[in-house]
Amino acid sequence: MPPARALHVIFCWHMHQPDYRNAEGIYALPWTYLHACKDYSDMIAHYEENPLARGVFNCVPILVEQIQDYSSQFESGAFRDPLLKALASTDLKTLSNEERHQIMEQCFRLDPEHMLNPFPGYRRLHEIYLRMREDPVELSDYLSVQFMADLLVWYHLAWTGETVRRNSPLIQNLMNKGRGFSPEDRQDLVHFLGDLISGLIPRYRALAEAGRIEISTTPYYHPIGPLMLDFAAAREAVPEAPLPTSPHYPGGRERAQWHIQRAQASHPQQFGIAAQGMWPAEGGVSAAFVQMLGEAQVTWTASGEGVLTHSLLRSDTDAAPRGRTEYLYRVYRLNDQGPALFFRDDALSDTIGFDYKTWFGHDAVTDFMHKLESIWRQTEDQEHPVVSVILDGENAWEYYPYNGYYFLSELYRSLSNHPHIKMCTFSDYVQDHPEAIQNLTGLAAGSWVYGNFSTWIGDGAKNRAWDLLCAAKSDVDQHLKALSPEKQEEIIEQLGRCEGSDWFWWFGDYNPADSVRDFDDLFRMNLRKLYILMEISPPETLNEPISHGGGSAESGGTMRRTHTEG
Repeated sequence: MPPARALHVIFCWHMHQPDYRNAEGIYALPWTYLHACKDYSDMIAHYEENPLARGVFNCVPILVEQIQDYSSQFESGAFRDPLLKALASTDLKTLSNEERHQIMEQCFRLDPEHMLNPFPGYRRLHEIYLRMREDPVELSDYLSVQFMADLLVWYHLAWTGETVRRNSPLIQNLMNKGRGFSPEDRQDLVHFLGDLISGLIPRYRALAEAGRIEISTTPYYHPIGPLMLDFAAAREAVPEAPLPTSPHYPGGRERAQWHIQRAQASHPQQFGIAAQGMWPAEGGVSAAFVQMLGEAQVTWTASGEGVLTHSLLRSDTDAAPRGRTEYLYRVYRLNDQGPALFFRDDALSDTIGFDYKTWFGHDAVTDFMHKLESIWRQTEDQEHPVVSVILDGENAWEYYPYNGYYFLSELYRSLSNHPHIKMCTFSDYVQDHPEAIQNLTGLAAGSWVYGNFSTWIGDGAKNRAWDLLCAAKSDVDQHLKALSPEKQEEIIEQLGRCEGSDWFWWFGDYNPADSVRDFDDLFRMNLRKLYILMEISPPETLNEPISHGGGSAESGGTMRRTHTEG
């Protein structure tokens, strides 16, 4: 039985990958299925192993669509992912030199400390690779087929989750073998990965149907809704932010509604029930966008602590809160209407995302529990305080020993057995404690990163990307009605891909050059395909890179601390 006054703790793990398919439907990057084998498998396994744990998984529709697409590829054996196609190949001698080079470049894209160095067989392959890079002669052309086979197997072994390894004799046997992998070994591994990926959505759905987790959604292709409604939303938190040349995104309200409705329609098809909550892309909210969510019958949504702080400072209350415990661990509703608003504890969430990776698992859990106990004591005037811990559910674990296994398993045990803590979901809280929801008289537009939109708009490269998208949308509006209904539907779908937030996230010199190049290429490819579908010659500007990158962002740029320290 829960205590009379419990600290409600809600974990929301945001699961997201953009659409990595190119104009021909070939996967340009393998991150969706690699994270499925490692992180999406591990994350649900921890809840399966702890019946008392409760939490929320936010599954972005375009991620779910790609997981299902990979399941179909495994079922048919016709792979449209070059890496999987190579792993499944019955004759690696047929690989061209270009394909061999691409495989070698891809098969060392991971965190070496935790995903390469622990494995002597894989480490040996890396040493050979480094020697080749130092030599001006293209020695890679002389590598044996066995080198390529071992490299492909080891890369996929490194991208299996810790719970997967512990429960799979096949994975254990391959790791023990270490080298000289046969074609049969590769086929066995392909079949295993196919079963693993095909079983993912049913595993999540089973726990949701049992009431042990909640699965929420996001507008379909993960667009920044408030910016689609109004570029000026970026200036609510950063008044001097430069904006794109285009005054607004043409027809932005209708496009935002399209993404919301598309997500709501697809969710029951995958998970059996309608989504009650919607995590907006990057926690991006504005008063107008939250009103739109309310019109779509969304029960709850969430954003970052910085948004709440800015909102309270802008509100008509008599005085700004004196301490974050007075306002952060509550639930709000904008002008007593629309969805319940939860706001993440930025410091707690970022500690898991960025800091605990260097700690011993037990010490990290102890520290985290002490922080929660301190919050419980400091909120003694609140009957139902709630802590929202919201963060990326896939990218952090690459930098943890054992994919975060010891940290997560002990964390869930400690939370679910604590006398003053109750793990729950957002929908549980809204249903059980409607009286605890407070009125918020104003909402400042912003995201979970710094409480503003500077990660997606406001510098030269990001604004250029918006201008290219705005021009393409104007052309769609001008030419769409003259085309057949089938072609119109295809164009609208392609436009949705172009509107995703990830392209804008990566533009900027502070991000690693290789990642910026990948996403720059994909964004411009998607825009070119949009023009081709409209039977219009793509603008020459789409042949020019938007950004070059060159930074060394923390965690490879896949995650960003959501608050500034100090």
